[in-house]
Amino acid sequence: MTTPATPEQPAQQRLPRTLTRDLSNHDGQTVRLQGFVHARRDLGGVQFLVLRDVSGVTQCVGSGLTLPLAESSVEVTGKVKAHPKAPGGFEVQVEDFRVISAAVEPAPVEIPKMEWNVNPETMLDYRVVTVRGLKERAALKVQAELVAAFRDHLMTEGFTEISTPKIVSAGAEGGANLFPIDYFGHPAYLAQSPQLYKQIMVGVFERVFEVAPVYRAEEHATSRHLNEYLSLDVEMGFIEDEEDVMSLENRLLAAIMTRLKTTAQAEFDLLGAHIPDVPAHIPRITLMDARALVTEKYGHAVGGKDLDPEAERLLCQHYAETEGSDFVFVTKYPRAARPFYAHPDSNADGTPSSEITRGFDLLFRGIEITSGGQRIHDHAMLMDSIATYKLKPETLEGYTEVFKYGMPPHGGFAIGAERLTAKLLGISNVRYARAFPRDRHRLTP
Repeated sequence: MTTPATPEQPAQQRLPRTLTRDLSNHDGQTVRLQGFVHARRDLGGVQFLVLRDVSGVTQCVGSGLTLPLAESSVEVTGKVKAHPKAPGGFEVQVEDFRVISAAVEPAPVEIPKMEWNVNPETMLDYRVVTVRGLKERAALKVQAELVAAFRDHLMTEGFTEISTPKIVSAGAEGGANLFPIDYFGHPAYLAQSPQLYKQIMVGVFERVFEVAPVYRAEEHATSRHLNEYLSLDVEMGFIEDEEDVMSLENRLLAAIMTRLKTTAQAEFDLLGAHIPDVPAHIPRITLMDARALVTEKYGHAVGGKDLDPEAERLLCQHYAETEGSDFVFVTKYPRAARPFYAHPDSNADGTPSSEITRGFDLLFRGIEITSGGQRIHDHAMLMDSIATYKLKPETLEGYTEVFKYGMPPHGGFAIGAERLTAKLLGISNVRYARAFPRDRHRLTP
């Protein structure tokens, strides 16, 4: 029967709440479920309700029920019974049904029927509701576990989590692609990277990381870019060169994938995705060799200073086919393709190169997910680089000052959490790997 919404009974008189994932532990027992009306149907006086809670969905069967609109929050009390065709292999035979909070109008999208490739803009327009979908929340759960694994592993390697300003007076990468804001009458910007601050903090903790949003005022309208995204930043001191940084990321990714296999396998299964194995030594190739490889093997001429998206895809295809690796480091980037703080590589005689840096990118399944490298730590070299890049030293004084006081050789990288999540799960558009994405056309919801 249906019980109208009423003040709850005292806790001692009520059954404890059971989650749908635990129904197998209660076969034949009476349980109390709380969740949302995921789907409903009425077949000649017998009502079927699919209830969704944080752990999954289950089928509830009753008669004489007055079912509210989809997405209403409800409480079901009933007996658990094994049923081979029910989600999870069990259903609940309703003994009491209570509406906790009724939806006042039909949901704009039928959540059980949503697909990422159908009306994508509609799904984002109504994100406050569509984010409740099983696949949508699975992607966000994977990302949450990915971030937790990121934190946990770095802390085991002696890193300290930091928090850096998101309102800054100048850009970390030369002032381009910044969102300007009015800061009490003074010009300021949203931070495009914590890069300069995390380098400063190497002088404090030696090994630091941050999980925080960053902002890029880039007028992209692609499936791989966001204007606000979650950046997983790492910086470490007392390194020999960029190989130490790449080795750290290698270990970190292996730890992340190991955790995902334990904590998020159900979400990968739901999305039909595969958690990759991380090689003990991710393959490396220099940028110039990579450009030559995709031209000679695939006939793709690479323009510009970097690899274009098609070249990234082809290079990953090569390493997947030849070495069975979904990952590849592209190393030795030219100075023109790297920011002013990138450390120059060494010439054969040990002198600093004027053309090549110790910067790298990490590609995964056809797309860049990391940019990193060794940074300049010598004050004189840094000031020369700022001049070479034609930047204004006075706008960077708060950053460059620390290099007067004995900064160690250091380097790091940043991973875009949404981009990595999307590639792990086979999501074609990175916007669906963020709860409420921000791109050049979207400020709501």
